[in-house]
Amino acid sequence: MIFVTFSTRNTSNRAVEKEKIRILRIINRFNIGGPTYNATFLARFMGEQYETMLIGGLPEEGESDSLYILNNYGVEPVLIDELVRNPDLSSDRKAYKRIKEIISEFNPHIVHTHASKAGALGRKAAISCKVPVVVHTFHGHVFHSYFGAAKTLLFKGVERRLAKKSNAIIAISDKQREELVHEHKISKPEKTKVVNLGFDLDPFNEKRQRLRETKRRELGLSDEVAIALIGRFAPIKNHEMFFDVVEEILAKTNKKVKFFVVGDGTEREYIEERTEKINRTNAETVVLTSWIKDIGSFNAAMDIVCMTSFNEGTPVSLIEAQAANIPVISTDVGGVRDVVIDGETGFIVPSKDVSAFSEKLLKLIEDEKKRLEMSQNGWTFVKDKFHYKTLVKNMEQIYAELLKNKGIEVS
Repeated sequence: MIFVTFSTRNTSNRAVEKEKIRILRIINRFNIGGPTYNATFLARFMGEQYETMLIGGLPEEGESDSLYILNNYGVEPVLIDELVRNPDLSSDRKAYKRIKEIISEFNPHIVHTHASKAGALGRKAAISCKVPVVVHTFHGHVFHSYFGAAKTLLFKGVERRLAKKSNAIIAISDKQREELVHEHKISKPEKTKVVNLGFDLDPFNEKRQRLRETKRRELGLSDEVAIALIGRFAPIKNHEMFFDVVEEILAKTNKKVKFFVVGDGTEREYIEERTEKINRTNAETVVLTSWIKDIGSFNAAMDIVCMTSFNEGTPVSLIEAQAANIPVISTDVGGVRDVVIDGETGFIVPSKDVSAFSEKLLKLIEDEKKRLEMSQNGWTFVKDKFHYKTLVKNMEQIYAELLKNKGIEVS
């Protein structure tokens, strides 16, 4: 059995109290994406010296419920109905009050929040309740491409104040840390750590080897090059650019191609309109699949995965694609350069540049040898760097250091 030892700098012979370190982990909402996986693996696979309670809200309309992910790993969360994505004075007050109640009942040594809303309410509650260690992970940020100048300035001010009172700020990529520390000046360099997201990647690689032909038959694929875009139907994902690229590709290639658009959300009407327009002259070339829970099996059938976003933290779809031996193409935003080796595991092109994106996609469509070469590089690159075991190890080291600074020794 592993115990924790409490000590203070003022008392050299304080009695040892044997108990686990309690972590309250707070996430915005349980929708499909990096934050859910991150919180799930940290709740499930931390060492025996830790006890974790995971709380969060439910997805908003158009998002897919990700509670099945937690269930797959035996994690039972506490759901807070009032914790919603968009600012709302009434629901925010209720969520804040509920979080304070949970802190009082659970008495955590660490409160670790994930993403903006949970970060604001959770840290405020933890600081008010004098929790020893307060940590926040940015899974992306809203400091550009989301809101106007006035609202962005307001959010920056809130995040700066909260960062000052937090014990550590976690960025999920080197690029994001650079933005948080130097570009937007949210947190101090010494307080801001980089911890890559972690995933259970082995099944993606295994399914690619075992299920590829079966899944291609199920999706009606024979010798077509299958191309996918995976993500919320939201403005930040820039589906407009993807459809512009599709139209350009169809005008230039003689290869058989099929495009799959995976997801759902507020932009569904626009995406359906663009899909119908293309398919009227190109015989069901674009397929809308809605959300797919077993994305590993779906990826097994794909040849290329794309991302056209205006902004991203660490894009999960690109990591999972490389784990499935699929080359990727992405706009050069957020933490993309931390998860893709340009020219080796995929291509990275300037944001909003339809011509550059089309050129690289056309190259992969036309050059099967290049696709194969990149597919082999992808798994080698992501299999250790983005594994959940690496995530857990890195976070345990940070927790131990922060607790030690508070006079709490983990042994």
